[in-house]
Amino acid sequence: MKGLIVSFRRGRHTQTNNQMIIKVESVNDKEKAAGLINKEVVFKTQTGKEIKGKITKVHGNSGAVRALFEKGMPGQALAKPVEIK
Repeated sequence: MKGLIVSFRRGRHTQTNNQMIIKVESVNDKEKAAGLINKEVVFKTQTGKEIKGKITKVHGNSGAVRALFEKGMPGQALAKPVEIK
């Protein structure tokens, strides 16, 4: 299953670099997104390295999810695809 990194998890004055908001293909509502919790997410960098993470929570009502990655994500990861296993 494919997804797209939309944004960092952030607040008004802060940004959490190891948590990302992901919009998943073919998921349009909160109930379908809840079925993805605890699945593994893999982001591949341009150099071929893999950064692994895990879906932790639903974000909003339109099917976006929040993923916690093992280390901070680069800014180049925004608007890039991820694979959900």
